[in-house]
Amino acid sequence: MSQTISTQPAIPAPARTQMIDVSKLAPEKAIAKLIEHAVALGASDLFLMSNEQHLAVSVRHLGIMMPISVETPEAAKRILTHVRNMSGMDLNDRRRPADGRWIYRGEDGDGVDLRINTVPTVYGEDMAIRLLVRNHALLDLNQIGMEPAQLQVYRTLIGGPSGLVLITGPTGSGKTNTLYASLTALNDGKRKINTIEDPIEYAVEGLRQSQVNTHIQLTFAELLRSVLRQSPDVIMIGEIRDEETAKTAVHAANSGMLVLATLHAPTAAAGIQSMRALGVPNHFLSVALRGIVSQRLVRTLDLSSRMEFDISGAPDTFDEIKHHLKPGDGQKLYAPRPAESNQMTGYTGRTGVYELLTMSSAMRSMIADGRTAKEIRDRSISDGMLEFRQAALLKVAHGLTSTEEIFRVIPTEVLLIDE
Repeated sequence: MSQTISTQPAIPAPARTQMIDVSKLAPEKAIAKLIEHAVALGASDLFLMSNEQHLAVSVRHLGIMMPISVETPEAAKRILTHVRNMSGMDLNDRRRPADGRWIYRGEDGDGVDLRINTVPTVYGEDMAIRLLVRNHALLDLNQIGMEPAQLQVYRTLIGGPSGLVLITGPTGSGKTNTLYASLTALNDGKRKINTIEDPIEYAVEGLRQSQVNTHIQLTFAELLRSVLRQSPDVIMIGEIRDEETAKTAVHAANSGMLVLATLHAPTAAAGIQSMRALGVPNHFLSVALRGIVSQRLVRTLDLSSRMEFDISGAPDTFDEIKHHLKPGDGQKLYAPRPAESNQMTGYTGRTGVYELLTMSSAMRSMIADGRTAKEIRDRSISDGMLEFRQAALLKVAHGLTSTEEIFRVIPTEVLLIDE
């Protein structure tokens, strides 16, 4: 028999934001207004999507798609052509996917690094623009959302002289922010830190940053082999994608370097299976690993407008995490209240939910023996790992987010527990 955090989640209401009209503007002014509007909202992406009768313009705000404009096909053609021109794409061949980059500078002089990808569709081309604000303050480890006990353990993991630390999770779960926050903590001038990224999202003084270039077959694996000859103390690998990169990363970690890398896996324990699937032998993996972090991003409630619900009639709601709670926490549940101040979503930001798997001699033996991800996860929980379910419950108990948001972001099977 299984139980869940709460009742079944409600379907989130669509977010609303101010629609803007740029159809009468010149293409360079039209795209400038769209970019500046997206940046002002704090959006991570801007999407230009061609339809039969119009161009739909949307942003991704706090992980949710929100429409901001609708333009005519004529205006769409001018805008898309201008972006192609500014980002160095071929203006004549729109039949193939293309990538480009454009450093946009607004009237205030602040730079926005635009990473642009286009794909052909049945009605024209769709364009996805990643927005990287150059004056964006890098997060520090105190701001990423780890619980205090988790953060203390994580600082110990990345403070070691060697070994492999993996950051796992789906696309858009904040893995890159965790990596940059980690590098910021390590960047004290006493270590030589090399990064291998695709792309370099933020240029950081003190880091030796290199970028993958698939156009000239400069891959993660090839760059990693070269970086190893640069005598680094710390190597950050933007993503382990293939067998060669995985094996080389483990070799580097076993050779006396600290290696931080991201990997696609649904849970911390599943990261071990992902490395095995990439051909890494169990023995070498068990020796190299220092720990695995798995994470998701959940939206945080607008504290000035959130609705509260007394749960004194259900005093056992947070029983399984009561030893983690501060006095006063866990007395109420909170839900979003749409308001103009929060774009009618009820949320104003995002924070991370984490589980952190660490190594012990018993855990290393289990990995070396080829034990399953479930067995490893069960052992980690018995050893005291704060699993996703408990970490999510803590966010709810602290009043930072809602049960609906937890169910929206974290797979239900991860939130279930067996009785």
